[in-house]
Amino acid sequence: MKILNAAQIRAVDTATVNNLKISSLDLMENAASKCFQWIDNQIFTNDDNKIHLFCGLGNNGGDGLALGRMLSLEFYNVYLYIVHYSDKMSDDFITNFNRAEEYQIHPVNIYAEEDFPEIEKNDIVIDAIFGTGLNKTPNGLVLNLIQFLNDSPAVKIAIDIPTGLFVDKSVLNKNSVFKANYVLTFQAPKLAFLLPENEEFVESFIVLDIGLDQEYVQKQETSYYYTTPEDLSEFYKKRKKFSHKGDFGHSLIIGGSYGKIGSVVLATKSAIKMGSGLVTAYLPKCGYSILQISVPEAMVEVDDENIVQHFNINTKASVIGLGVGLGTDELTSKGLIHFLENNQLPMVIDADGINIIAKHQEALHFLNDKVILTPHPKELKGLIGEWTSDYDKLEKIRDFTIKYPVVLVVKGAHTMVVQNGNFYFNSSGNPALAKGGSGDVLTGMLTALLAQKYTPLEAALLGVYLHGVTADLYVILSPAESFTATEIINYIPSALITLIRPMDLPDEENDEISNIEDADFLDDDF
Repeated sequence: MKILNAAQIRAVDTATVNNLKISSLDLMENAASKCFQWIDNQIFTNDDNKIHLFCGLGNNGGDGLALGRMLSLEFYNVYLYIVHYSDKMSDDFITNFNRAEEYQIHPVNIYAEEDFPEIEKNDIVIDAIFGTGLNKTPNGLVLNLIQFLNDSPAVKIAIDIPTGLFVDKSVLNKNSVFKANYVLTFQAPKLAFLLPENEEFVESFIVLDIGLDQEYVQKQETSYYYTTPEDLSEFYKKRKKFSHKGDFGHSLIIGGSYGKIGSVVLATKSAIKMGSGLVTAYLPKCGYSILQISVPEAMVEVDDENIVQHFNINTKASVIGLGVGLGTDELTSKGLIHFLENNQLPMVIDADGINIIAKHQEALHFLNDKVILTPHPKELKGLIGEWTSDYDKLEKIRDFTIKYPVVLVVKGAHTMVVQNGNFYFNSSGNPALAKGGSGDVLTGMLTALLAQKYTPLEAALLGVYLHGVTADLYVILSPAESFTATEIINYIPSALITLIRPMDLPDEENDEISNIEDADFLDDDF
């Protein structure tokens, strides 16, 4: 699924009207109808709730007026407000205002703070003040209103994007953004929703298909994508009847040091569970018995007593997963750099493998397009340096992946898979994965997928998604706090089944989750 910038979103709206012979009012009606359907299905809405719906004067406000009309006609207790930050109104806003009046739905005008309504704990607030065309920080009346609404105890819903949040640049004043519990966004998520710095503004988002021109969307050039199960099903490989273990590769897991053998156990187990035909673990002698007992399906090779330093590997592996629990001993670092210089096999490099490379960046030139790097944020800083904002981080990542031909897996709430400056944001997972050992399991999964002859990009996209789905399945019946890395492995078969036979998961993020009076402030709404 493509993620578009603000200008492209406006262009798609225009193309939809022109190409599909649908009026902008009908498109607005579609959007409002999808928002109504979602709200109508929620357990927190009923006839007794007061719904406070705040509308701006542009097309986002028009969406809000249409939604308010639909809610009122279904006998919801709706209070509509018009926020008068300007004298300028869009044509579609005016039409929807008149339609509301025809049904004897009379919005309340807000001109000043004394017009703000009383909002109670069980109420619902809906923000339809500004849409994706916002390009200046709200101030004055709107700023005061946003702060008032954020302080209210109500459930908060934003239409398309929270007021004050920019589509593709950083927020300068965090007090100027509506903090939404739910964002009902149209057609695709916005880049801003996927970045940690905006977490407090977008608790969860729901993608609603409002019937935009998909042929025109596909013609748009972008570097940002949102990975969905439909995308992954295009390259998922079903096993053939006469397959044998040799068809699914031989994974070699290299890692471990004294006190950190568990990481190799987890990576080895997950490589087996993810379908590698054969798996061998290469680790210090101190881990030999542990690995043999813990993973009887695996073969084992050993190095020095307490660390890996020689990398004298006899296994004829087809792929390598490297770095889990490895440590950064000087001898280990020296041996690893020499090994990387001579290796030509596809590799997944994680944890201390990345830390060693970060300290010896000449080793980056030994990595080719068959390598996947899987840093968490701290490890990422070792590769690309510090960043000033999430948008700055994206630029540094883009530069890194253009300079080096690797696939970069940046772990986080929406894990990013990046290759050659193209970003793929993952759509699965939840905070249950924030647990030690989670990354070790991912390393094993990615290694196994490489062994099964997925390209590095395909392996990264598929492995990251399935890794996230294990947590999504777990939290259906259990608390996130109790999830462990071992349970990720146990849930891999169930995660695969959801890809083979798609099912609905509890993922609220996928529905299939200045001067205010300046004219250019609302360039998409008029």
